[in-house]
Amino acid sequence: MAADSMSLQDLPCLSLQGSMLSQSKRINKRKSRCGFTEGLDTECTPTELIQQWSPRHKHQRLISKGKENDCNQFVLARRSRRKRESTSAGISWDHLPDELLLKILFYLPLQDLLRVSIVCKRWHCLAFDESLWHSVDLEGLTHMGVALQQVLKTGVRRLRCPRSFLEELQFTGTGPLQIVQMDLSSSIIPTSALENIICHCKLLEYLSLEGLQLSDTIINSLARNPNLLQLNLSGCSGFSAPALADMFTSCSSIEQLNISWCEFNTNHVKSVVNNLSSSVTHLNLSGYRDSLTLDDVKLLVVRCPHIQTLDLSDSTLLMADSFPVLAQLKYLLHLSLSRCYHIHLAALTDLGKTFPMLCLLDIFGLVHDSHLPSLKKEMPRVCINSRPFSGIARPTPASRLIGSFSDRTMWNRRCRLRFKL
Repeated sequence: MAADSMSLQDLPCLSLQGSMLSQSKRINKRKSRCGFTEGLDTECTPTELIQQWSPRHKHQRLISKGKENDCNQFVLARRSRRKRESTSAGISWDHLPDELLLKILFYLPLQDLLRVSIVCKRWHCLAFDESLWHSVDLEGLTHMGVALQQVLKTGVRRLRCPRSFLEELQFTGTGPLQIVQMDLSSSIIPTSALENIICHCKLLEYLSLEGLQLSDTIINSLARNPNLLQLNLSGCSGFSAPALADMFTSCSSIEQLNISWCEFNTNHVKSVVNNLSSSVTHLNLSGYRDSLTLDDVKLLVVRCPHIQTLDLSDSTLLMADSFPVLAQLKYLLHLSLSRCYHIHLAALTDLGKTFPMLCLLDIFGLVHDSHLPSLKKEMPRVCINSRPFSGIARPTPASRLIGSFSDRTMWNRRCRLRFKL
């Protein structure tokens, strides 16, 4: 039979093409087209068969529904851009509310929070939100002028930066600072910079300026903080007795006061004992060898009858006749008379009876170690020489271990944002 009179079923190229297209979707498209062209080289090819194996138009692929590989047909599906955007919008950071972002940023450490602040303008505003900067620890930060200036603008309430170095501070804020607790102990700070900070404080309750050079301007500014509860001015200098008297008159809520070892004369000591309020329960007035007299102690007992802890160490003018005066303090629990060398050892044996509430007694330098056992036997309820350092109004425990948890506390609480070296 001639080739042009053969039936369609007997055409070899056409039969092969049909079987290939009916198989899996993985058959190569180019090979299929080549086989299809070779098989359709005759004039008797039906129109239905051509339409059946012709490639579908694009609009047919776009309107196809259901599974893409259904019925062994490979269909190209393209998702519209509008649909893709609406799907991804649910996890976009831009669509999260500020409250949720602030909750996330709350768990970031200080360095990471600063990195986040440079992402965009919105994140910069959120990163410096007042709620995130409630408490900040900048201990160990050198040249902290710019950093401290920025922290003060955030509305910080608890600021800890002892043993830090501040060369200058250009704080331009006009409103009052929100600081309630602040520790600047043993830092290197110019008096002018310290004045710039303290003069904007009206809400101080806990303050430590131990070892700093002060001025009358600073003391007068402290007088505008009526809620002051604990004040540590140990080792400070540079202020007058009248300014000190005015401050204690205004700050009538002070409970703990450490004003030991300042550059005081007799007038300074009298300004303290003549103006302290009855709210004082813990007082460190040590270090005034030739300035603190028995008359000062008498006045102190009358003005502050609720004292529980009293440190009069290194007051060389005090003798045993001060014991009957101190015995009027009915709530006295802790008494420090270290290096008060005019107090004789024999007078110490009756302290257990003179002070029935006494629990702690520090007499370093008065009793030799060999005599301590016999003295402890006379006063079995009293713990002797257990506190070599005073903790009155100090933000960090005096007996802390370097690197321990308490080493970075401030009045028994840690700051959330902490600078790490």
